[in-house]
Amino acid sequence: MKDFSTDNTMRGRAHENRYKLWVLLNANRWWLTGAMAAGIFGALLLWGVSNPPSAQEVLLTTDWVKMSFQALIGALITGTTLVVSINQLVLSQEIGPLGGQRQRMDLAMDFYKNTDELLEFPSPANPALFLKELIDATSDRARAFENAVQESDDEDFREHTEAYVEDLLENAEVATDQLENADFGSFAVMKAALNYNYDRKMYDLRWLLDEHEDHLTTAQREAGRETLEALTMYGPAREYIKTLYFQWSLVKLSQGILYLAVPALVVAGGMVMLVDGTAISGTLLGIDVWLWVICAAYTICVLPFLLFVSYILRLATIAKRTSAMGPLVLRGD
Repeated sequence: MKDFSTDNTMRGRAHENRYKLWVLLNANRWWLTGAMAAGIFGALLLWGVSNPPSAQEVLLTTDWVKMSFQALIGALITGTTLVVSINQLVLSQEIGPLGGQRQRMDLAMDFYKNTDELLEFPSPANPALFLKELIDATSDRARAFENAVQESDDEDFREHTEAYVEDLLENAEVATDQLENADFGSFAVMKAALNYNYDRKMYDLRWLLDEHEDHLTTAQREAGRETLEALTMYGPAREYIKTLYFQWSLVKLSQGILYLAVPALVVAGGMVMLVDGTAISGTLLGIDVWLWVICAAYTICVLPFLLFVSYILRLATIAKRTSAMGPLVLRGD
């Protein structure tokens, strides 16, 4: 008998370390940025302590500190300019002539007409609720398909259908529970959307209908096609929500980088123009005070880049796991 069972969460289906996936997807991006910053600060401090010359001595005898922060100023300005370019790229998809906007609206309304027919009521405006209702509609049609198959004399067909529908309903329940109170803009909506593996469900249903084609009645064939139609509607809906989430995240990333770039530029400029190795001296917790200052200043200056890394890690992981639409499973299920 064919095995239809799959894990109900993306993390369970992924052949990767669960902690790695938590860092890539679930961890708060600002907390992850702070953790990376703390790691860099600690590594620099440890490296500085292990080297014999004191930071104050290096400041007095070389210009490497000022040269390093001068390079950081250039990198920060260039990076901030890049942020503006990212914003322009995101906004360029929303800006266009009236005819283009009308065409976008017409295409969107055509899709909503199809989902309205599927749901038998107007599609919800809330993204999380919209996906939830599509999954619920798929579950309802799968139950109807199973009921139609119960009349079949083919025992293998009945067993295959029961196993398929049971797995679909379990996966749907997990996804809808997570979508229940999810707010768009947070990762919660995308996490639930990724947990519902509609692609594998589409493949299994197509296999099921083809394998037992000779034993299908008209009613059973129609019920199976209606279930497949509901699964097909979920694909573009999830991709559309993913696109909106990517745009939302890139805007938040741009804002965050701009917020961090200003204090980073102030710190970098201060280290270049105001640093004087004779201004302060002494130790703090047995470590040269200037080593604390240099490590802290460098960490602050790289915060915009670390925030960029934390966001791109999540977006790249989502893109990797949703790069195919339809009954094409890229993972090793």
